Amino acid sequence: MTDVQTPPAEAPHIDVRTLPHAQRHMQIFGTLGSLTPGGTLLITSDHEPRPLHYQLETAFPGKFLWEYLEQGPEVWRVEITRLDAGCDCCCGSH
Repeated sequence: MTDVQTPPAEAPHIDVRTLPHAQRHMQIFGTLGSLTPGGTLLITSDHEPRPLHYQLETAFPGKFLWEYLEQGPEVWRVEITRLDAGCDCCCGSH
């Protein structure tokens, strides 16, 4: 009998260029809270997302891995991977 492996689900992607500024971090953190360990979120931005990275590291130290896939000057792409088994945020994902 041969095991058939299904491909992993496509990672969620948020293109912040298409969102109103006030909704960006709320949507990103909501999506991060719904990720299972090992799950990833892809973010595309038209500016350096360093403030988001600092906010993530301050609020959830060691719980996410941040990797740049593209670093400007016009487009930044980041892959964020959830490392832990739960989060301490208010999203209700524990």
